[in-house]
Amino acid sequence: MFGLSELKQTRFYQEAFQEGVEQGIEQGKVQGKLKAVPAMLAAGLTVEQVAEALDLSVEEVRQVTQNQP
Repeated sequence: MFGLSELKQTRFYQEAFQEGVEQGIEQGKVQGKLKAVPAMLAAGLTVEQVAEALDLSVEEVRQVTQNQP
């Protein structure tokens, strides 16, 4: 029978695990950027300036402003 420890040693598992880690890191970066949007807008920057500064799309910045309470 193929146990968990053997599965973890396969190249497929290791590559899939690494891909998941990388995706998690990228999502964390984007979430951090999105948290900065309200403060930057409050400081007087335009949506376009915020998008450029954070390397986001204008649409992403607008979505954050629409989701604010």
